[in-house]
Amino acid sequence: MSDTTTHPAKAPSFREWLTAENPVSPAQARAQQVWLGWRKLRRNGSALLGFALLAIIVFAAVFAPLLATQDIFTQDLANRLQGPSLQHWFGTDELGRDIYSRLLFGARITLYIACLTAVIAAPVGLIVGTVSGYFGGWVDIVLMRITEIFLAFPSLVLALAFVAALGPGINNAIIAISLASWPPIARLARAETMVIRRSDYISAVRLQGASNTRLIVSHVMPMCIPSVIARITLNMASIILSAAGLGFLGLGAQPPSPEWGAMLSAARQFILTSPHVAAFPGIAILVTSIAFNLVGDGLRDVLDPRHE
Repeated sequence: MSDTTTHPAKAPSFREWLTAENPVSPAQARAQQVWLGWRKLRRNGSALLGFALLAIIVFAAVFAPLLATQDIFTQDLANRLQGPSLQHWFGTDELGRDIYSRLLFGARITLYIACLTAVIAAPVGLIVGTVSGYFGGWVDIVLMRITEIFLAFPSLVLALAFVAALGPGINNAIIAISLASWPPIARLARAETMVIRRSDYISAVRLQGASNTRLIVSHVMPMCIPSVIARITLNMASIILSAAGLGFLGLGAQPPSPEWGAMLSAARQFILTSPHVAAFPGIAILVTSIAFNLVGDGLRDVLDPRHE
């Protein structure tokens, strides 16, 4: 008789588990999707640059109290409008306050406005768009006509109108920018929904007795979320510029808040004599907007399989 011994099957490595052709569980399928998305993203140099810039900005905002070299509200009129130096890396403003430290804390305000606006505008646009695209008919006509009314005005002009009615302040600026930012999301979600609702799996779920609410929430919205995420990330630059514009006009953050738009507003009369006072807040707005645009382009490549 031959003595044959059976050895247990060798467990696959983590890389083999990620690259398996046929996933055996939903968790493995989701992990493979994330892995393939990361592989596609890391080949996009501009997107990685955007993520790096955004990481630096977020790091500066989170650790602003540790990175700041001066108190952002302390005035020193004897050293007003000083150029960059070892004591004041980016110089001082018209009241002798340290521009570098104020930019760090201003990053907190800018990211707060941008992120909260996205949290408000994205769900509103997603709900309006999916409901409009799924039901069609008079529901689609009414919701899209309302959306087109909002789209008829430039976003900054519309935000100005809302914040003028609500009153100046950061929270009112967020509400105003959110009201001006949801219509493009709604149009995108509607277009996605009109394609998804004709899919075979939607018909199969409907035949199983699923309600319209369940179909929209559990099956249509999840399919629209990737495109919405990519679009709202691309819109972040517009949101930041709108927030800075409101601050520049005195309708957003109020002095002595170190919001970048408000800093530009205070510095505009010193552009010719002390250009650094306006240059550094302007550069901060520019770099942050570029970072979000680069990240948005990268996410669009990863999340939208039709975009190559």
